[in-house]
Parts: sequence; structure tokens; C-alpha cells
Amino acid sequence: MTEIKKIAVLGAGLMGHGITQVAAQVGKYEVSMRDIEQKFIDNGMSMIRESLQRFVKKGQLTEAQMNEILARIHPTLDLKEAVSNADLIIEAAPENVELKKTLFREADGYAPSHAIIASNTSSVSITELASATKRPEKVCGMHFFNPPQLMKLVEVIKGAKSSDETIQTVLDVSHKLEKETVLVKKDCPGFIVNRILIPALNEAAALYWEGVADRDDIDKAIKLGLNWPMGPLTLLDYIGSDTTLAIAEVLTKELDPKFHPSTGLKQMVKAQLLGRKTGKGFYDWTQK
Repeated sequence: MTEIKKIAVLGAGLMGHGITQVAAQVGKYEVSMRDIEQKFIDNGMSMIRESLQRFVKKGQLTEAQMNEILARIHPTLDLKEAVSNADLIIEAAPENVELKKTLFREADGYAPSHAIIASNTSSVSITELASATKRPEKVCGMHFFNPPQLMKLVEVIKGAKSSDETIQTVLDVSHKLEKETVLVKKDCPGFIVNRILIPALNEAAALYWEGVADRDDIDKAIKLGLNWPMGPLTLLDYIGSDTTLAIAEVLTKELDPKFHPSTGLKQMVKAQLLGRKTGKGFYDWTQK
């Protein structure tokens, strides 16, 4: 089995910076974090520092430990530099299949032959992503949840050609990151969580836009009626309406028309009311 010593994370955004932090902080791995523009790298590093400082304030880390974690993170704009010595590459780019396939093709060309390439995708076919490489047996899904620093679950997804060794290695790394894992044995859109969650979020947006109930009552009903830790409209603001819409469209295309996104969800995206990432969604996050 491949021993994982160095990890490359492709993407410094909402998920990428969080995965980078967990790998460096909990797994104590050397991590390259790569993105396409310096502003994305700077923003990612800033969010990592802020998160680590919160751990320091709570007494869960010392200042020295924080600096050690930051020293293990190597930000870069150069894809070749990021992946050429990596044992595990975790792609965390936006939910765009062609963009991801291009990234997989390029990473495959630069990465050492033993390296595993995993995707943090929440909906795109692992088998399709693997087809862009010359190592489909070394490709799988490694789906973290937002925020990766706090959420305990990783879905590990087996593509049509993923080897058992690849899956076991990624399961082992996930456990080293102190995550709980579930194995998705068959590559299907949405995997386990999003296949169940996205229709629920879609219906919540529809209820709101149709005026069936007020925002706060929709969230209250699901929190108290289904014992969710947060309501679906709050959760939509955390995930982003755009990301939710992208997943719903993949599920509709690949699985069944029943996943068709509601007018309400589409309108939120058209209005750029994406949630926390834009400051406003179903809630106003600019004051929080």
C-alpha cells in the first residue's frame, strides 16, 4: 500500500482551505495548497489563520503549535510544483465537470505514478473524472463536508475502476484525519448524503418562494420536527444556493427528473443571493 506523506489540495476556496487545514493540523501532513490566482491563495491562508487562532483562543492549540501547522502548508500557483511530489492529491475545484476533468488530466501528467487522485466533488461521477487520467485505478471520491475543520464525515466513493488498495488508503488517511467514513460502493450522482439532502433543500426553497410559510417557520419546523441541528434554509446559506443548484442539475440529468431544481432555488442564484459567500441569501450574513 502507498504510504501517504505529502498531500496536494487543488483549490483554496471554501472546501479546499478547510481540507488543507485538517490535513496539516490533524494529520500532520506536509500539504501543498494550489489555486489559479494569488487572491484565492491569500484568502485561503487568511481563513486558515483565523480558524487556527480560534483554536488558540479556546486553549486547544498553543501559538507554537499554530506556527508549526502553518509551516506544513505550502501555498502555490504552480500545479506541477503542487503535485510532483504528492502521494495523495485532493481536488477541491468548483462543481464543473469539464473544469474538474481538465484539472485531473493535468495533475495526472505531473504527479508521480504511485499518487492517488481523489475528488472532493459532491455530485460529479468519479468514473468520468477517472477517465481523464491514465490511472483510473488510483482515482476515487473523498467527499468532505462543510466546514471540513468541524464536520466529522468523509464519503469515500469507489469509481468503476478504483482499486481496493486505493479505497483502503483513502479510508486510512481519512481516519488519520480523525474523520468517520462511509463507503459508497457504487459510483452514483450525489452519493449518499446529497442524494437524500438536495431534494429536501430544494423543497424548502420552493416552500419559501411559494409563500407557503415564512423563512423562520420553515427552519423551525425542520429543526424541531426532524431534529436537524439547523434549518434547511440556514443550511442552504452555508452550502450556497449555487452549489445546491449545480448538484440538483447533475442529479436531474444523471438520475431522474424528480430532482429538478425549483424556481425558488434558481431565482436565488439569478439574484446572486448565494448565502454566506455573498453576504446575503435567505438570511443576511453581513451583520453576523
